[in-house]
Amino acid sequence: MLAATPPPPYYAVIFTSELSASSEGYSELAGRMLALAAAQPGYLGVESVRDSTGLGITVSYWRSLPDIAAWKRHAEHQVAQQLGKSQYYQDFRLRVARVESETRL
Repeated sequence: MLAATPPPPYYAVIFTSELSASSEGYSELAGRMLALAAAQPGYLGVESVRDSTGLGITVSYWRSLPDIAAWKRHAEHQVAQQLGKSQYYQDFRLRVARVESETRL
């Protein structure tokens, strides 16, 4: 399902990751983070996919850079970030972009 975002400008946080071989418990943690993010001020929506090899892309949409920074500092999210680095991800990239325009059907 596509996120129902407002008219631009807004921000996209693009998280691309490769799961490590031992990812037991990851889907539960990821689900918790998606639910928790949705309750944060400035959250606009999310789109996420993962293929059979473990490559995933999650794009979350936010109203402002301070909203993104607050989510990054959220205590439970920080614990999840550390678990991702130490246990769940073989590699990852995090990119932040300002959405200037959008085309819809």
